[in-house]
Parts: sequence; structure tokens; C-alpha cells
Amino acid sequence: MKRHLLSGADLDRDDALLVLDTAAELASLTDRAVKKLPTLRGRTVVNLFFEDSTRTRISFEAAAKRLSADVINFSAKGSSVSKGESLKDTALTLEAMGADAVVIRHHASGAPHRLAHSGWIQGSVVNAGDGTHEHPTQALLDAFTMRRHLAGGVGDLEGRKIVIVGDVLHSRVARSNVLLLSTLGAEVTLVGPPTLLPVGVESWPCATSYELDGPLKDADAVMMLRVQRERMNAAFFPSAREYSRRYGLDARRMALLPEHAIVMHPGPMNRGMEIAAEVADSNRSVIVEQVSNGVSVRMAVLYLLLGGAQLGLGDDAPTTDPGAEA
Repeated sequence: MKRHLLSGADLDRDDALLVLDTAAELASLTDRAVKKLPTLRGRTVVNLFFEDSTRTRISFEAAAKRLSADVINFSAKGSSVSKGESLKDTALTLEAMGADAVVIRHHASGAPHRLAHSGWIQGSVVNAGDGTHEHPTQALLDAFTMRRHLAGGVGDLEGRKIVIVGDVLHSRVARSNVLLLSTLGAEVTLVGPPTLLPVGVESWPCATSYELDGPLKDADAVMMLRVQRERMNAAFFPSAREYSRRYGLDARRMALLPEHAIVMHPGPMNRGMEIAAEVADSNRSVIVEQVSNGVSVRMAVLYLLLGGAQLGLGDDAPTTDPGAEA
């Protein structure tokens, strides 16, 4: 593993499989009465969030605490950022506090890269979503979920057909997924209206389509993306009803999928627009599982970046709270 995790492109096949295998081992913690390990005791992880978040922030917080790290949650609202403090000064403050890792979500694309390569902090930087750029840990948890259902939880996703549908233009999840899934051998197809596919998408390691029904017939997994209206300042499609008619996943379209195919969504969902409620709540949906898998994957990322002690998940693993030890 490299020192930072900023992009899906940071991981080669071996690195990606190492994270996924480590996450699989850590997932066994969920069956224990005590879900903590002492591996990162004494380390400090800062969650630096300049954008609102529920799933990602709580997931990283749970991951760090389960590894016995000290966690500092920083929100731009109510901090000196609202008074005009720069990213540099915020970073220098965190460095003075001894942060070993900074998990950053920022509205500006490239902010995590700036933080990682500026010399302002010495710890590891994890990109938890930057603007419309990337979200690598979301791609990892998506791959982890797909691997569990499509590859028996082992190996890569060689030859699997993944369809990602919707607002690709504004989606950091789509970018990271295309990069990571192609590294793992999957065949990715992006589907959406021409206005919501980014310029230069033809250079990405994936196929594209302007219609949905065709790609669904061979898909092993379909991932629906939220229409990010808050990032839109123009009319990208005629109406919500028209978008849903052409690109929404309803019961009719779900019936086109092979029997083994799974339905995914990074959340939060616009029920009734990109995905029908009956599909989101169906037995094909693994959307809730994606959330739980996110904790295991982010534990693996923090563990590998910070070089924690041996995992100790064998028969001789501690059965009491490791945080209570001297």
C-alpha cells in the first residue's frame, strides 16, 4: 500500500485484493460480542469533513474506533473554516495535534491531493470524496460487495459485467468504480443521457450507452447513481418524469436482469426517480449490505495505511475489550 489513498487509480490489482482480503478478515468482527481490536491503539484519526455526510463519516468513525484509534471529528460548520480559515491553516492545526491519518471530504476536486502533497501534514490522507472527482473507499466497498455475491468472496471480478447508470458527470463514485473495477478485470458500461456523461469519457476504461435495457440483459450487477441536482446549474434533462422513464430502474427493467444479478446504490437514494421503491427493497438489492461492508473496508484501509499490529483474528484473538488492557 502507498502512504495515501486518493484515487481508485492508486491501487494496482495486488493492492486492491490486499484491501479486499483484509476487509473480509475484519468482517468476522461483526459476529463477536466485542467488536474491537487493539491494532491502532495510540493512533489518532481525524475525520475532516467540509461537506455534509452521514454514511461515509459514521462509517470511518466506526472503523477507526473498532481498531481502537482515537478519533477526532471535524466539521466545517461551527469551526474556524466558517470564519474564513484556509485548508492550509486547518491542516497545520491538525498536524500540531498529532494526527496520524486525515480522512477528508471536500467540495473542491483535488483538495485531498493538495493536502497529501503539500507537506502540511506528515500522516496519511484518505480521500472520502472530493467534489465531482473521486471516492475510492466507496469503490472498494462496492467491489467488496460484488465479490461476495459474484465471486464467492475471493479473487478478482474478471469478466464480470457491471452497469453503472445515471448522473456520471457529477459522480465521484462512478469515476472511482470505473478505475478500480477495470483493475479487477470487470467490464464496466456507463449508461446515461449524453448530457450526464463527462467530456472525455471515451478515454475511460469502460463502454458507454445512451439506453438502459440492452446492457441490463447481460449485467452481473447494476449500480444506480443519484441525480445530483445540487451540483446542477442547468437543465440536463427535460424533466424528472422523463429521466425516470428512460433511466430509472423499475420492476419491469429489473426483470430484464439475469437471475443472479444484484442491484446497488451508493446512497442517498431518490426513490421513485433513479430507482423504484419496490426495487430498492427487493431481495435483489444489496444497498443496506453496502453500508455495513463499508465499515469493514475502511477498517482495512486504515489498518494497512497506518501499519497496525497483527490483526489477531485467530482462535487466540482477545475475547475482552482490548481497550481495557494496560
